[in-house]
Amino acid sequence: MRTLVEHGQPGFAPSTSGRYFDHVTGGSHPIGLAADWLTSVWGQGGASHETSLLTTVVEEVCAKWLTELFGLRPNTSVGVTSGYATANLTALAAARHHVLAQAGRDVEADGPVGAPEVRVLVSEGCHITVQWALGLVGLAGGIRPVPCDDQGRMRVDALAALLEKSNRPLIVCGQVGHMDTGASDDVARVAMLTHRHGGWLHLDASYGMWAAASPRHHPHALRRADSWATDAHKWLNVPYDCGIVLCAHLSAYQAALRGQADYPFDYPPERSRRARPLVLWATLRHLGVEGVIDLVDRSCRHARGIARRLADEPGITVLNEVVLNQVLVRFGDSDEHTDEVIEALHDSGNAFAGGTTWRGQRALRVSVCNWQTTEADCLTLTDTLITAHRVRSRALAGQTFG
Repeated sequence: MRTLVEHGQPGFAPSTSGRYFDHVTGGSHPIGLAADWLTSVWGQGGASHETSLLTTVVEEVCAKWLTELFGLRPNTSVGVTSGYATANLTALAAARHHVLAQAGRDVEADGPVGAPEVRVLVSEGCHITVQWALGLVGLAGGIRPVPCDDQGRMRVDALAALLEKSNRPLIVCGQVGHMDTGASDDVARVAMLTHRHGGWLHLDASYGMWAAASPRHHPHALRRADSWATDAHKWLNVPYDCGIVLCAHLSAYQAALRGQADYPFDYPPERSRRARPLVLWATLRHLGVEGVIDLVDRSCRHARGIARRLADEPGITVLNEVVLNQVLVRFGDSDEHTDEVIEALHDSGNAFAGGTTWRGQRALRVSVCNWQTTEADCLTLTDTLITAHRVRSRALAGQTFG
């Protein structure tokens, strides 16, 4: 263990720090961390009542709390998975069962060969794990991208045009909380169009789902979707790994997973899984509704402050409308300038945020979702970025006029 600590520490990401602004990753809240340790000490499985009655009862309690927190219908089914990718996989397996059952095909009983082709319209703003999951459930061949606007929101007019071209079984994948900009699709209009054509709407909501707790930042019409996938290790700040799948159609959910019917508790697909719901329960119980609201609102407030300070500096451009906790920033007028500022930030050790490519240009993506992040942490970040930008700008000016 000493060897692991001594030699491994230089290689890990500082994701537990309040100055870590990368990958929309929250820090491990002490309550969740303590529950995670206890989960390991107890060695509980999470697949059924037989392996751990405690875990399955706690998962049922978490399901009730989450549907209330997100404003979903009380009969929404909920499962705790190993992560966000598996949550997407589970939801889209249920979606496949549902739309093919409407077409007269029981894909679990009869197999996919000879089944009607499913048309899958995926917002270009969706996370890559959505397409990964679609591939695993055999739907990759039916995927068609839906263009987005300049903030990463699905263009409803483009969706409507695509829907008019086919009457095949339909799944639409939208998103809540774009990974770069924080923007969300117009769920109400997307759901209306999807359901008008007999389709299933799945929402990629890896972190944006938690905004539903906040009256100020709630994504409108969230409950009109048919399934959702989110991650608790993001904005809820539980330790890795803890994905959540939610589904409005219990029968489709159970049918898609009925290969595991020997088990009485048949929600997530993993059977050899640790008791993740204990960590989720402990964190939700400690924070309560007001604590989750404060975490969301405080993160969004910090993001707006970061954006204002950076936008006030000549030569720095905030590229997105700061609607949640994401700030997208470009420095100077070149990719090289932006990348050098990002490198200077990393070299400084003062804070950490990562680069991305947005609409063909390099940018810095700042994600504020750590429970520890303070106003002082945000000032340290912006001061470091502004200083690096000024140094780079003076160097360029010297090359031009020296």
